[in-house]
Amino acid sequence: MNTVSVTLRLLDKADKEILKLPRTVKGALYDFQHKFKANPQATGLQLKQLKGDSRLWSARVNDDYRALLLRLADSDWLIVSVKHRKEVYENLDRLSYGINQVTGGIEYVDLQVVEESVLRRTAPAPPAAAPAPRARPEPARPEPLFARFPEQQLTDLGVAEPLVPVIRTLTTEEQLLGLIEYAPQLTGEILLSLFDGKSYDDVLEQVTAPVAAPEPVDTEDFQTAAERPATMVTTTDEALREALEGEDFGRWKVFLHPTQSKLVERDYSGPARVGGGPGTGKTIVALHRVKHLVERLPQGRNKPVLLTTYNKNLAADLRARLLELGGEQLLSRVEISHVDQLALRVVREAEPGSTKQTIDDNQVLREWRAMLDEFGETTWDAEFLHDEWTQVILGQAVASRTDYFRARRAGRGRNITRPERAEIWQLAEKFTQRLDSLGRQTWAQVAERAARLEMERERRMQIVEQQRAEHGGLDNIHLQDGSAGWLRHRYRHIVVDEAQDLRPGHWKMLRAMVARDRNDIFLVGDTHQRIYNNQVTLGSLGINIRGRSAKLTLSYRTTRQILGSALGVLSGESFDDLDGNAETLAGYRSVLSGAQPELHPNADWEAERAAITELVSQWDDIPPEQIAICVPTNAMAQQVAVSLARSGIHAVEIGPDGPRGDEGVHIGTMFRFKGLEYQRMIIAGVSEGLVPRTEVIGMRRTDALRYRRELQRARSLLFVATTRSRDSLAIFWHGTPSRFLQPLLAS
Repeated sequence: MNTVSVTLRLLDKADKEILKLPRTVKGALYDFQHKFKANPQATGLQLKQLKGDSRLWSARVNDDYRALLLRLADSDWLIVSVKHRKEVYENLDRLSYGINQVTGGIEYVDLQVVEESVLRRTAPAPPAAAPAPRARPEPARPEPLFARFPEQQLTDLGVAEPLVPVIRTLTTEEQLLGLIEYAPQLTGEILLSLFDGKSYDDVLEQVTAPVAAPEPVDTEDFQTAAERPATMVTTTDEALREALEGEDFGRWKVFLHPTQSKLVERDYSGPARVGGGPGTGKTIVALHRVKHLVERLPQGRNKPVLLTTYNKNLAADLRARLLELGGEQLLSRVEISHVDQLALRVVREAEPGSTKQTIDDNQVLREWRAMLDEFGETTWDAEFLHDEWTQVILGQAVASRTDYFRARRAGRGRNITRPERAEIWQLAEKFTQRLDSLGRQTWAQVAERAARLEMERERRMQIVEQQRAEHGGLDNIHLQDGSAGWLRHRYRHIVVDEAQDLRPGHWKMLRAMVARDRNDIFLVGDTHQRIYNNQVTLGSLGINIRGRSAKLTLSYRTTRQILGSALGVLSGESFDDLDGNAETLAGYRSVLSGAQPELHPNADWEAERAAITELVSQWDDIPPEQIAICVPTNAMAQQVAVSLARSGIHAVEIGPDGPRGDEGVHIGTMFRFKGLEYQRMIIAGVSEGLVPRTEVIGMRRTDALRYRRELQRARSLLFVATTRSRDSLAIFWHGTPSRFLQPLLAS
């Protein structure tokens, strides 16, 4: 009977092989790990050391398959591969493992598998030509892809050393992709970045430095290496089961990239922010961060952790994913709510008798237009007044005309005179009165009201704490009577997803809901994907993230080809980092590869709809709900749906709460696609005058700063749409193509 506790880990790279194995072998592997942990020396496991290697062993999974294991210590084992028994005992020199000198992580490579993958992607030699009458010079051999990088530079970046000789032979992108398929992940990231033209210094800074081990690496200490984030492994039975089930292997629940793992587990001295482009795993990091925080809570039945985002649809998705990650036990300690719902609840607690209806921005704009029509007001347009009222008057909690005269309008576009401010203030007062008379309120009003209530609540707590300190500390019971002594901050930790789209009022409310302490606020977001005009500087709202910001740069969703097109859409635009500084997508990359995005010009909208229908009808090899069509307006969405229906193709509209049905091609406006992803994507109507809108183009003459902001928002919407696709992207337009497509058309 084995009495020694045995640790058995699964290396993340092994899942590529396991994914291709028959289901019966996966089941046998799950049984194997139970037996191995109970007693590695059990006769049926046939554990044996491979000849000529002190650390590499094999063990029987079933009659035909064997697990290859590294012995890290006496009772600590790591599964690095699962192979057919015929492939295990021959040519053992091909099996290479070691500790990466840069990251300190364990890496395993089957050199034969890598070389065969490269050879499969090598074009066959042309048939021998008939003898020529006279000798011709042989065609020049293509230069190896990485000839300009010395071996030392490659290994200093973190390339797996055993692969360097193979890397030296690569001459085509196809061969490179063949190597990357079976190489350690960091090696793939480095080589693709160099192949895409990045310099050694850029790759060192953007790819290598974020995953480098903080301490010197002992390349013989495998047990320490197994504990580093760079060695992505799983050890628990449940985690291994997740890794063996499903086509995607539940990888996001089990394995985290070293950069992600560091961000999840770090102890922050205050608010922290994680940025990164689409598909880099920001939401995954947020979910794992929630799990990490909950695991460190004292026992209890309350919900001291808040997970929030900017709309109901995304909040529902977060709830489903968190349940998948940690089950009901994790969910029982976390409150999940979209931020407007949270603000509304705070207001209703303070005003229990209120019957006001809360209206969205489209309804608000209709009310502005109706009021301006009633007054015959033509000086100001509804969009400008709505933004001024929301971002300046409500955003800065301006309570009087005098305060409005003093209010800063940074980033608001055209300068306005004092008399003009007086006019705007009068219109804003009338609009507020109009909403009150109709029994309505806006979400911006709700957010600001909730912020004031929470800030007042926090102020009362601070007064009580000060009184306690002045009267002998916490034991002075008389302070409880008639005071706010019973109040506590609502949460211990707050995690925010899609942070770029929250209003100033939301941030002020959240800041007051959690004590200013270590690990208080953790937010993830990407300002390149900001689809609303909610530009904030967090430092001015009491959320100081200086020195606690990080960026994810590896996309797990989008192919390099689609990613290149998406970045082209953003070219020439600058973005902020939510704290007043510039934000870039430097280092943003993918190791996935696919077809180049297709560009489809059309004579008119009718011809474009016909071409879209034809392409969708050709995509009959995948479920229709894995296909999406994104358009600029609701009317265009309805028209495309009609065209598809005439060809017998069912379509499902994406509404504010997500798709309005289970089966069918998904169709919606660009605003509806945030947080969604599809196998194949069509973006239609990308024409000048639609993307960006004619009204935005006209602002260039009347309000240059507002024009630039609306242009940036239009770019961001198109960027979001282009990065929803995993495999295929097709872009359609009629008439003149959008100016945002020029980099794609020129390439």
